[in-house]
Amino acid sequence: MKYFDLHCDTASECCKKGLGLSYNGLHISLEKTERFERWAQVFAVWISDDLRGEAAFRYFQEVTADFKRKLSAEKGKAPVFCVDGPELEKADSAGKNMALLSIEGGAALGGELSHLNEAWETGVRLMTLTWNGPNELGDGCMTPGADGLARFGKEVVKQMGELGMVVDVSHLSEKGFWDVARLAKGPFVATHSDSKAVEDHPRNLTDDQFREIAQRGGLVGLNLYAPFVGGEGSIDGLLRHAEHFLELGGEGTVAVGADFDGCKLRAEIQGVGDMGLLYDAMRARFGEEIADGIFFRNAYRFFTAAYR
Repeated sequence: MKYFDLHCDTASECCKKGLGLSYNGLHISLEKTERFERWAQVFAVWISDDLRGEAAFRYFQEVTADFKRKLSAEKGKAPVFCVDGPELEKADSAGKNMALLSIEGGAALGGELSHLNEAWETGVRLMTLTWNGPNELGDGCMTPGADGLARFGKEVVKQMGELGMVVDVSHLSEKGFWDVARLAKGPFVATHSDSKAVEDHPRNLTDDQFREIAQRGGLVGLNLYAPFVGGEGSIDGLLRHAEHFLELGGEGTVAVGADFDGCKLRAEIQGVGDMGLLYDAMRARFGEEIADGIFFRNAYRFFTAAYR
């Protein structure tokens, strides 16, 4: 089984707690991924809603440097750090696992557009514009009376398009989402969001939002967090979200963004080592072709095409 995950907070957790990547007691460790034929992971640097200004950018730099040191320390066991499509294809052809870097929360820029260019040079290829609250870019989905993107946020989206950095709308307010839809040059993604029609939560996507992402050629990653899934966050619940997205024409759009090490898990899946349970359930419900698309092929195709 091949597995491509659009979002985890493992790099941030490892830095905060002084843990390594191989054995760490977290949802994701290299030891737990050995069962996969191939594993690709987008590692996010999470910026909390109480971190702002230059301190937020320095924290991003700290976590990124720590993550790269830990990748290097694994001496061949770690995934290959990739920054473009050819590097992903080379790693995959060589049978290597792959790592990409993202930012969760545009507050990491500290309100400075120049920091976006620095993040790009560091290897960031994807950025979630907000977390739940407001920041310099705009309002998150949990902001009371949430508005859309601020002027700075609109500048950031335009500059991301110039660089080739992908916009991630998970956590963004609905007004902000439609601002992105108007401003983004190409496809954009929601790395870890479920369906609002299945579970009415502010973090989930409306059908119109999902259709917009799908029509633009983007991705939506299924999130395992129980309040977004509904109930206990069971595999059956996740299948309902996947099925609804597929009914909306999302066969090439649906992926996985489990949010490992960024959420508490209650149901059958307690870490990346259990993802085979979800894959088997999807294969039984939707067939192998769709299951393989959701678990690997859709994300791999998107990122190899996006970063040329």
